[in-house]
This record gives sequence, structure tokens and C-alpha cells, in this order.
Amino acid sequence: MTDVSLHIDQVTEERLRRAHYRIYGHSAVEICHWTKQALKGKGVCYKEKFYGIDSYRCMEFSPSAIICENRCIYCWRMIDFYKTQRMPDRSVLSPVDIAKTLLIERRKLLAGFLGDTSLDKQKIIESFTPTHYAISLSGEPTLYPKLPSLIKYLKGLPETKSVFVVTNGQEPSMIRRLIAENALPTQLYLSMSATSKEDYLKINRPLYKDAWDRFLESLSIIKDVATRTVIRYTLIKGINDQEYKTKIAAELIKVANPNFVEIKSYMHIGGSMSNLGAEHMVEPMEIDVFSNRLLKLLPLFLFIDKSVISRVDLLQNQANYIDRWIVKPSGHSNKR
Repeated sequence: MTDVSLHIDQVTEERLRRAHYRIYGHSAVEICHWTKQALKGKGVCYKEKFYGIDSYRCMEFSPSAIICENRCIYCWRMIDFYKTQRMPDRSVLSPVDIAKTLLIERRKLLAGFLGDTSLDKQKIIESFTPTHYAISLSGEPTLYPKLPSLIKYLKGLPETKSVFVVTNGQEPSMIRRLIAENALPTQLYLSMSATSKEDYLKINRPLYKDAWDRFLESLSIIKDVATRTVIRYTLIKGINDQEYKTKIAAELIKVANPNFVEIKSYMHIGGSMSNLGAEHMVEPMEIDVFSNRLLKLLPLFLFIDKSVISRVDLLQNQANYIDRWIVKPSGHSNKR
């Protein structure tokens, strides 16, 4: 594939700015819906409910905002501007420059909340300094060749309590690098939506010819990763929620042996609306049905929580047990 500029062009940047992104080179930051809701006192992200993350102090960003190896049918991002699947080391910005610049851009976005006198001014000021970093947002973060240094930098900041990385599993060599360079995030997510090569091609629409093999390799690496691990299964009604696919999904989950499994419905928003309909979203009770099927096949897992508004269930591996709380809410104990 011919290399193209990694920097976001002016037309694309304007589209992203209208969507309330802020851009620096090939990286981007946004104030997510749940950060806004938390500042307004109108609810929190399911990650706060599940793991204790402060939604109002979460920074969601990407070092590779226009670059991905897949064109997933359920992706809510504006994937039509993705131009490449390569990030040569010589062409990328430094981790420190990305982090510092996007922090400034994020503060500018949040500063607007100070104009609302009904909100807690101290909470807004606290939100300027993140305690949690979610390296996801748009594009595939494991394509960024300096990801290990970026994670180390973020974890070294005095206020940091956790760093999450969400990957599609197409770069198993980067996961191995994170292990080898002692640069693992606090929690590593592997996205899963297909149980066969045929389904992977249909749902994830990969650019790599060996995409399914790459995913399976990442799945096998996860079991030996010395950090918190999560398989996030995106459930799409009528496409990957059939009972026979549940059985295959269970076998794949056994390979990874993650600490947690999140079963989350496809959400009919953003770019995905051109590929799927609202009827492809899964109702909370239907998610429970899928979760219960999985639990019968995964006897070492237990259902431990759910978020109805976010349409997600949380299952925990009792054989590969770790305390669910990264930041423990008051009143909760360590007991299983």
C-alpha cells in the first residue's frame, strides 16, 4: 500500500471539528457523551459503574485517528476518511507531543462548561486533569508505532489512575511489544464480533488478507498478558447473536481466558447508520439471554453487573480472578 500523509487534511479536520473533535496531526481527542453527562449530574459511563472510573475525568483520544485496518459495519466513527493502514515510525508525532497537545485541546473543550452557573465549578476544574485515559475513540491505536512510550508516559503522570487500550487484534506484534517493553495498559480490551473467518470478513471488512489469523493470534496472546484483560463482544441482532454462534464464541473466550467479558449491543449511531438499522440493536433482556447462554458454556464465569442504558452486561472470570474495581467506590469490599 502506498504511504499517504498521516496528518488529517483540512476538509476532514473540519468535519471532525463539527463533530466536536480536536485534532493534532494524526491524533484526535473528544469529550465523550458520558463525560458531559457526568459534569451535568445526569449519569455516568458504564465503565464507572463496572470498574470505578471517574467519567468526568476520563480523556478519550486516539493517536491514530484516521488509520485502521478494518471497516467494521457497526463502527460509529466516520470511517470513510480512513486512508491507510500504515504508520511508519519516521512519519509519526512523538507520544509526549500528542499527549500534551491533546490535553490542552481537551481543556479548551471543557472550559465551555464553566459558563453554566448551574454546574459544579470545582468539578469542572478537576475534569481538566484526567485520571483515566481511554486510548480508543477513532482508528486503531496499536498501529501507532510509539504506543509503548505513550502508555508509559500517561501512566507516569501524577494524577493517572488507569489507562485503557481498545484494540481490534489486527496487530498482535504490537501486543507482544507492549509485553516485552513493560508497557501494558491498566486494562487491555480485545474487540470481538465474529466467530468465524466468514463472519469476520462480513462484519469487520478487514483490509488484511490474513485478518482472521491475526485476530486469533491476538486472542491467544491475551491469556498470558500480565494486566487486566477484557473481551468486548459487540452483539448485532440477527447477525452474530444466534445460539450456535454463542457456542463458538465461548470456545474463543476460553482461548483468551480474560478477566472479564463485556457483552454490548450494537448502537445505531454515527457512521454505522449507513450499514445497519435500528432493528439491529439488541434489547437489554436479549443481551441477558445471550449472556446466560454464554455462562452455561463458561461455568467459571459469573454475571456481576449490567448497564441497561448502555446495553451491556459484565461477566467475570472466577478462575482468572481480579478485583473488578480499579478505583473502589465507598461501601464496596474486596470479597467475591
